[in-house]
Amino acid sequence: MPATTVLRPRSRTLIIAATVPLALAALLADDVRVRRQLDAARKDPLTGLPGRDALTDRTERLARTHREQLHVLVADADGLKAVNDGLGHAAGDALIAAIGHRLGAWSAARGGLAARLGGDEFGAVLLLPPTATLWETAALREQLEQPVDHNGHILRPAVSIGTARAVDLPDAVGASRLLRGADMAMYRVKTGEQPHGYLATRHDAYTPTVHGRRAGRPGTHLPDG
Repeated sequence: MPATTVLRPRSRTLIIAATVPLALAALLADDVRVRRQLDAARKDPLTGLPGRDALTDRTERLARTHREQLHVLVADADGLKAVNDGLGHAAGDALIAAIGHRLGAWSAARGGLAARLGGDEFGAVLLLPPTATLWETAALREQLEQPVDHNGHILRPAVSIGTARAVDLPDAVGASRLLRGADMAMYRVKTGEQPHGYLATRHDAYTPTVHGRRAGRPGTHLPDG
């Protein structure tokens, strides 16, 4: 009887000891699952790219340590409305998805990050030697404009790209200024004011905005307040 009394608490201890790691493993697995769900929710379902916040965060981090090589790009698909009107929004979505996937792969191959900023506009942040800027962005444009086959229709994307290099702008310029500069550079290319390969200047980075958006964008005609 005494021997039995000693064994029972020992058995309970073994059961508890075996249960605790299992419970911790279940909690960790659940935490990983939740994190993955949150990460998936933050990504654009059409392209799989993260949004503006992820691009801004990465840019801010790189601006503190790698300003000499820091590049921010904004790319915009030209003629998307004509595709939507002529072939339907599914064709337009296929075009956006193709551009997003290509930009994501190009950026990741260079250790960078691509994001969908909204609609047909994308951004990317990466490190490149300043001497490689022009030919890298030219190669990117060529890659983004490769034909897309959608249900037997050959879609031919046209893309305008604006580039802002931290090295060309004041030391105090952060992510918001770099993005604004790249956005203005893209707009100047898109409207034909500047040729492809145009690099943002200090003036572009400090261009006034309306409600935080480039003049001419939807909503910028509305009054303040």
